[in-house]
Amino acid sequence: MQGRVLIVAGSDSGGGAGIQADVKAVTAMAGFAMTAITALTAQNTLGVHGVHPVPPAFLRQQIEVVLGDLGADAIKTGMLGDAVTIETVAAALETLAPRVPLVLDPVMIAKGGHPLLAEDAVSTLRRRLLPKARVITPNLPEAEALAGMPIRSVEDMQLAARALLALGVPAVLLKGGHLEREEVVDLLATPEGVTRFAAPRIATRHTHGTGCTLASALAAGLAQGMTLHDAVARARLYVRAAIAAAPGYGGGHGPLDHAVTVDPNLIWPPAAKGT
Repeated sequence: MQGRVLIVAGSDSGGGAGIQADVKAVTAMAGFAMTAITALTAQNTLGVHGVHPVPPAFLRQQIEVVLGDLGADAIKTGMLGDAVTIETVAAALETLAPRVPLVLDPVMIAKGGHPLLAEDAVSTLRRRLLPKARVITPNLPEAEALAGMPIRSVEDMQLAARALLALGVPAVLLKGGHLEREEVVDLLATPEGVTRFAAPRIATRHTHGTGCTLASALAAGLAQGMTLHDAVARARLYVRAAIAAAPGYGGGHGPLDHAVTVDPNLIWPPAAKGT
């Protein structure tokens, strides 16, 4: 199937999230992963212990040489860190990949609570990158920060999704895992309406990197020509299988099993390409 995905994100030395999870997820979906690393982190299942940002000029160079030679069918962004990095990525994509679909995962806080996006960078993210995205994939705390409203229920999720669409984003996959419910509800919102995805919660502490994994699996689907709905559905099936098969490593929020066997051809062929 293939499908080239350029991932612009930070690394996770523990291998559960960030670039490491992104590459594993795209590969599991039978895609081809490429990277532009925004920051190095010293990280494990207990939290983020250090962050070393990549200089903006070198970040730009990574994006340029990959797109100039290998090209991309989709781009996925994760941890960007600060306003300068966001501006660097936005400018590069405007010049080098203006028509390549962008899956924007607005990474703001690590699973253990460490901030991964400077507070003053949220407005830059909202202004410079959100309108360029094909779809954004916020969790509830991220959606609260972007939409400027509390989210305490599925009804609140619907209101927040509409508020995010009003910022100029064509589609929002709002992830509801932070709601304390036995059923996990995600909403895919577009100007045409809202699709509800729901499944029983898997009782586990091994959920490190679920957001990165979902967004990258989704990007792989778009790179392969799947519809947005089908790419979301396949990505969710993959993430749930990876959570269920988690190896149990670490003393905190453990990683998923990204090598779990899930047929990458699920929900294929797409009903209508290019949507």
